[in-house]
Amino acid sequence: MKPSLFDQAWNGVEKCKQCRIRELVLFADLQEDDFEQLHQPIIDFDLAPGETLYEEQQASKFVFTLRSGMIKLVRYLPNGSYRIVRLLQRGDLAGIEALNNSAYLHHAIALQDTSICRIPIEDIEELNLHSPHLYKQLTARWYKVQQDADIWLAELTVGNSKKRVANLLLYLARHSLTDYFYLPGREDIGALLAITTETASRIIAKFKRLGYLQIEHHGALIDKDKLRAIS
Repeated sequence: MKPSLFDQAWNGVEKCKQCRIRELVLFADLQEDDFEQLHQPIIDFDLAPGETLYEEQQASKFVFTLRSGMIKLVRYLPNGSYRIVRLLQRGDLAGIEALNNSAYLHHAIALQDTSICRIPIEDIEELNLHSPHLYKQLTARWYKVQQDADIWLAELTVGNSKKRVANLLLYLARHSLTDYFYLPGREDIGALLAITTETASRIIAKFKRLGYLQIEHHGALIDKDKLRAIS
């Protein structure tokens, strides 16, 4: 028998309570009573590399928490090229603009195998009406967006191309749980740093040749001291 909407919502709530990264996500500060305000189902699902979570200008009914993996937020330009304006990783909130009743501002596309929790805006609005515990996390998420925007402007799109690539590698390493981290493809690196794919490929090849960067089957590894000297 197909589960009712209530059953789906309850199952989602139970998963939220037991979530192994709960301290990182939007519902980190919720108390036991707060979960009773969640009436719409919270769905968890997976995306494969290249799959789209949502598209620019799509009507927004949900926000999404990343439990693992990586999402790129993409803007397509009139000339057919594209820019990546942010990378989202474990614990980040995708589609945060939906909280302001806005359509999604970007295309959100999985870069690697990614696990997602889909949270209805209705649940968040209900919590805001009846509980004080969500405000802190919402504020933290907006601050994170601003902080990432500052990093993109100050470190990843200014200076010469070698400096930009060095800063990107340090950024990815800094946000990884292990010494190894996922390295986007050359075209995506170019779109992140506002350089050509050819330039990104040439600099990555040079860093590998110098021993600043190693790429193995389980990820990339960098010499942080060497790259900091460049950045």
